[in-house]
Amino acid sequence: MKTQTRSMLLLVAVLLFSQCDTEDPEPENEEELITTLEMTFSPVGGGDDVVFSVYDEDGDGPIEPVYTNGKLAANTDYNVSIEVRNDEEGEDITLEIIEEDEEHQFFFETSVSLLLDFAYDDADDNGDPIGLSTIFTAGDPSDGTLTVTLRHEPDKSAEGAITGDPSNAGGETDIQATFDVVIE
Repeated sequence: MKTQTRSMLLLVAVLLFSQCDTEDPEPENEEELITTLEMTFSPVGGGDDVVFSVYDEDGDGPIEPVYTNGKLAANTDYNVSIEVRNDEEGEDITLEIIEEDEEHQFFFETSVSLLLDFAYDDADDNGDPIGLSTIFTAGDPSDGTLTVTLRHEPDKSAEGAITGDPSNAGGETDIQATFDVVIE
């Protein structure tokens, strides 16, 4: 009987200890440092590209980001592409956004004074917008701000998300940048 009890205790101990993992699991999607967001506005009818960019070498750290703003031509449509990078590590984070398209969405908000509209020109595997490719339409001469926000795991079915309103989308903000825009 003692042998059976010892055998049972040994079996239970082996099962319990074999279930314990001493290593912490790696996070499924570790947040990367995003240093650069670049928006390239290409006039649909041809012409010179206009590039808006922000470079922030330490992400959310104390060093202020460096912005490059631009001027858009009035009453012009632009094909806009976005590139996201970690220039400190030489990583193109745009590729990760494409691979995980259902988990990312760019949102675009303009100040009331800026006559600039947009429409998403890309979609994830579910048909929901991503925002790496968009069409912007510059209206009459005006100026104001354009805020670009990349959200990780937003609720793309939330009210307004499909039209670029982040108010109800939730998720985690990966990067947010506000550009000064002049339309002339």
